[in-house]
Amino acid sequence: MKVCIVSDSHDRADVLAQAIGEARALGAQAVIHCGDLIGAQTILAGLAHGLPVHLIHGNNVGDTQALHWQMRKSRDARAGGTMGELHYHGGEAQLELAGRRIFVVHYDHHGYAMACTGDWDLVCCGHSHRAEVRRVPDVKGGQSWLVNPGTVAGLASPCTWVMADLASMSFEVRELGSPRPS
Repeated sequence: MKVCIVSDSHDRADVLAQAIGEARALGAQAVIHCGDLIGAQTILAGLAHGLPVHLIHGNNVGDTQALHWQMRKSRDARAGGTMGELHYHGGEAQLELAGRRIFVVHYDHHGYAMACTGDWDLVCCGHSHRAEVRRVPDVKGGQSWLVNPGTVAGLASPCTWVMADLASMSFEVRELGSPRPS
């Protein structure tokens, strides 16, 4: 299963939708958003690509009631086949996708701490606006993947997102609009 990992869209619906569209064209079947979406309307254009979106809120929370309302609305539209389904998890998420245990948190230092527990195959975080993919040694003697996609909004950094392949546990940091690798 391929997954689009994004973070820190900061009300930039256009670039968020573009990243999700690029990821879908590359075979993504779901989206993980690591926070700082801000406004609930920011996700609408991204949902139009038809992928399920797992979202946490980050430190720029926005209107959580509107996110809950948008989640219900997306389920209704999904039943009609018009958009992807929004899964709003609050401040953090514990997911299982393609048999992988995934933890999603906004703060990068919390992400590092969760990767160190050894309880997760993949920990996704954001906040720093710096893209990074690395293996973190854990307390159980293994390693966990820590993925920070940077900021899709391009705030003081390039517009980046990560394409993840959960089957091979491979991750590619992509700049928005970058050519497809051969």
